Amino acid sequence: MALVNDNYLKLPGSYLFSDIARKVNEFKAANPAANIIRLGIGDVTKPLPKACIEAMHKAVDEMADSTTFRGYGPEQGYDFLVNAIVENDYKALGLDIQTDEVFVSDGSKSDTGNIGDILGTDNVVAITDPVYPVYVDTNVMAGRSGDLGTDGKWSKIVYLPCTEENNFVPSLPTSKVDIVYLCYPNNPTGTTLTKDQLKVWVDYALANKVLILFDSAYEAFITEDNVPHSIYEIEGAKKVAVEFRSFSKTAGFTGTRCAYTVIPKELIAYTSKGEEIQLNKLWNRRHTTKFNGVPYIIQRAAEACYSPEGKKQVRETIEYYLNNAKIIREGLSAQGLKVYGGVNSPYIWVKTPNGMTSWEFFDYLLNELNIVGTPGLGFGPSGEGYLRLTAFGSLENTKEAISRLKNIKL
Repeated sequence: MALVNDNYLKLPGSYLFSDIARKVNEFKAANPAANIIRLGIGDVTKPLPKACIEAMHKAVDEMADSTTFRGYGPEQGYDFLVNAIVENDYKALGLDIQTDEVFVSDGSKSDTGNIGDILGTDNVVAITDPVYPVYVDTNVMAGRSGDLGTDGKWSKIVYLPCTEENNFVPSLPTSKVDIVYLCYPNNPTGTTLTKDQLKVWVDYALANKVLILFDSAYEAFITEDNVPHSIYEIEGAKKVAVEFRSFSKTAGFTGTRCAYTVIPKELIAYTSKGEEIQLNKLWNRRHTTKFNGVPYIIQRAAEACYSPEGKKQVRETIEYYLNNAKIIREGLSAQGLKVYGGVNSPYIWVKTPNGMTSWEFFDYLLNELNIVGTPGLGFGPSGEGYLRLTAFGSLENTKEAISRLKNIKL
């Protein structure tokens, strides 16, 4: 008989955003005339940059001609895109990343989950809390989590609280860990680490042979000079860190899917016998076995992000969302609510008023003001008492949402 992976049975009944969608759909069915403003799921609303669209059209025409048609491409990514990534995202910062250390993929969500394929199940995993749910759920699926307790924590996962009390800066683990997930600018809190604060983590990883999985999907939203754009700006990071980047939120590729992961050849992990192994080689083996590559036309569109016109258009999109974030942040503050994020990030983390739970505040905003956010508890135990709002809506809807928030009565 066929046996299932029992670890999947440990997962809660549904994914956070599925729960939100169900609640919203139920409300919409009962209130069909309601004008719901969705500031919950972090999907973008601005169209792809014009430069990307033009590149896609040209690539589609190439696919219609036998002399320029492309079939299977290199799983790691076409040279034209990988070279553009290296030149613009790393060499421009003075960082020495090689082309064979870059792996183009269909999304950072995929890669942050799939990276566990090449890591042993006996590793002790640490996560910041609150956290992007995929980091936790994929480790549950792999068997690294232990059991879910009544406190909402998995028994084998080490939680690093990020709260108002510690300015959302996680403390180093006090027990032995092997892998740490860091996401900065952070999803969901919208907060960041300075170069000095990130150096603490790199130094810790070097001293303790810890692997850092660094999700940098929101790097393009950084506005402050002391916030690093890459973990590799920190000396020694290439020996301990994998970096994940995405075109989804920066250039609107949520529906077209393109991202990349950097695994330096200096990065070493170990066998159960203590032998050193290059993670780059293992990931290349996994990537080429389980993935056939991002479509040619999509990679041409991603390449166009780095053209002079593409850079300008991407910057305009990011500034549009950052302006939305500023409107939300200032609007909530004017209502006397405590807010975080929204400066180097498209996410705003708001403390719920009057001791409300995060789901109670979610329900209030949906039912009374027809605004959808994301309850903080869905991101982990330390997310209780907070709600995440995103700046990815339209300017009109963002302004309307803040106008409605002036009617908040709690």
